[in-house]
Amino acid sequence: MTNMKKMTMIPLLASFILGSTLWSGGVTANVASAATTSTTLSTSSTTTLDKSDKPQTNHLPNIKILATGGTIAGSSSVNTDTTGYKAGALGVETLINAVPEMKSIANVSGEQVVNVGSPDVNNEILLKLAKRTNELLARDDVDGIVITHGTDTLEETAYFLNLVVKSDKPVVVVGSMRPATAISADGPFNLYNAVKVAGASASKGQGVLVLLNDRIGAARYITKTNTTAVDTFKSVEQGYLGAVVGDQVYYYNKSTHKHTTSSVFDISNLTQLPQVDILYEYQNNGRYLYDAAVAAGAKGIVVAGSGNGSLSKTSSEGAEAAGKKGVIIARSTRVGSGVVSPSTKDAASNFVSTDSLNPQKARILLMLALTQTHDVNQIQSFFNEY
Repeated sequence: MTNMKKMTMIPLLASFILGSTLWSGGVTANVASAATTSTTLSTSSTTTLDKSDKPQTNHLPNIKILATGGTIAGSSSVNTDTTGYKAGALGVETLINAVPEMKSIANVSGEQVVNVGSPDVNNEILLKLAKRTNELLARDDVDGIVITHGTDTLEETAYFLNLVVKSDKPVVVVGSMRPATAISADGPFNLYNAVKVAGASASKGQGVLVLLNDRIGAARYITKTNTTAVDTFKSVEQGYLGAVVGDQVYYYNKSTHKHTTSSVFDISNLTQLPQVDILYEYQNNGRYLYDAAVAAGAKGIVVAGSGNGSLSKTSSEGAEAAGKKGVIIARSTRVGSGVVSPSTKDAASNFVSTDSLNPQKARILLMLALTQTHDVNQIQSFFNEY
């Protein structure tokens, strides 16, 4: 090879090596490196990053990140592992340090509320998270909240907060479909975008928002639709509220249902929530599941009915027997979308219809409704309005 060719190849080779380093390193490498020195946080502790509660003096919004675990904080020893990782392995400090670009758009600080996979989020955690969210939003030095969460039950937590948050300041729930250690982890950019949305003035009064894959969804409408795809969260019938494009936040829809400051639900003095169970409608099912739910203490039962909230004769017998004992039966649907229309027979049997809420969100609303009343007509009005 001639000297001229050697001189030409050297900068090209250096450029290739640099590009490869950035691709294989970047944010994912930052997370993986930090994970080696990070200790998994206790689910009962609260870790605060900022050393002072003094408000920031620059022009950037002050955003609190409340971490609960999930895939976005997941870790694996194999960077191609997108299903066998450990959820909730990383702490909030690791997540924040992995995305230093957030410092240019907000004053970010974080707290570790819990660190679990989202299937393990229970009523106790919901109440703890909601109360802390309201405490922070009441402060003058907090402009918005971002909550990191596992995707499996993310929509339930988001809808719960949508009904009990008492502020018009932005609350954005964010997750990821790939763990932080994956080659093409979606968590870091999702987190950056969530902070961007939480700091946008246009996000005020929008209710609790869900941010994944550049889309902004309303907690009332968004749902997980695919087991592993990064674009799993969709709002098929009602559409998204907005999107983040080119580092700009765009809104083009609003939620028409009551939420946050217009909601009557108040959890400030609650230490527990009523037991509400979900039963699935299928061919040849038996009434014993209804009897078992009542015997176990259920105050409400959501039925994932077939079609337009339909129940078999056997299920109807079990549901009506439960209704006579004061249990509220909420007819939802297993279909995945569409409105369950009210029936003239509902009120007489202690039944309500759930509008377009899927079974898991209907359970959230029924729990909160039962903290207010056991009147079936009033509960039906809640499902119509929220």
